Amino acid sequence: MNTQVCAIDEKSLRRAKEIIVSGGVVAFPTETVYGLGADARSDEAVASVYAIKGRPSDNPLIVHVHREFDLDRLVYDEAPYAAKLRRAFLPGPLTLVYRSRGNVCLRVSCGLDTLAVRVPSHEGAQRFLRAVDMPIAAPSANISKHISPVSAQHVYEDLRGKIPLILDGGRCSGGIESTVCDVTGEYPVVLRTGLVSAEMIAAVAGRCEIYTPKGGEQVRSPGMKYKHYAPRCKTKLFAADKLAEASAAFSELHAAGKRVYALCEDEVRGAFPARYVLDLGGSEREMAANLYELLHEGEKAADVIIAVKPRKEDGIMAGVINRLTKACAEEGDET
Repeated sequence: MNTQVCAIDEKSLRRAKEIIVSGGVVAFPTETVYGLGADARSDEAVASVYAIKGRPSDNPLIVHVHREFDLDRLVYDEAPYAAKLRRAFLPGPLTLVYRSRGNVCLRVSCGLDTLAVRVPSHEGAQRFLRAVDMPIAAPSANISKHISPVSAQHVYEDLRGKIPLILDGGRCSGGIESTVCDVTGEYPVVLRTGLVSAEMIAAVAGRCEIYTPKGGEQVRSPGMKYKHYAPRCKTKLFAADKLAEASAAFSELHAAGKRVYALCEDEVRGAFPARYVLDLGGSEREMAANLYELLHEGEKAADVIIAVKPRKEDGIMAGVINRLTKACAEEGDET
């Protein structure tokens, strides 16, 4: 299959609609990461998304819709605070989990009676979603467990020959996946942290909790299970207070002739040789925006990435550290 990368214009949007209507898949940009989209109502189309990615069949998908789409066609919207959250944060990097009306295929939610829905703010995503005017099920547009894509080139590198079209909307500004928040209960519960923090949600809704997965329980959101976001080189993750150990590990690997790079926040970059630093930046937004781009860069240059967790752990950084940990820490590996 020939994979085309096209700027978003009327011609490419017509082609995208033809592909989607015929049961195919299209990669498209959002403000967080690129998505791999298919008609959420078609079991065959959604199954192809899982197959192309190599995604486990018990890992649910998020449905994407444009800002004018009538949510009542898809979900029961019962919690008053959910409307407040939509007004405050949508369109944007927040996915809300509702009770489903059953109007998309069961494969999207892995048989659950809930449905995760998102309204992306990226104008290219909105143009695509308006063009097809249907619910689009879309995980990140990469091979399962690999680093999520934040550019059309990242998608092309993973999915060349597997999909017909990538809509190129430039580099994603947000950099990590959306926050996923369950709104089926008395108060919102964050299932996956992201750019809309639990603190931000609580400020609007009055209360917010962060869900702790239980062993053996069926997951209700992407990103709650399995190793994710991993580069194709070796990694070693160090806690923020283990900077000296991280520096020593870097020096030992470098002395052994390994191509080793350090991934860290700006304030501690001086612990490593400047030419081998992948600098996350200084602010929460910078670190979120830079994380996946630097992991992609690092896997091409390094045999080993030494990653140091940022010191700040709450707010948006909860999402950054979640992704960094899933990407760089093997079980029992974090120091």
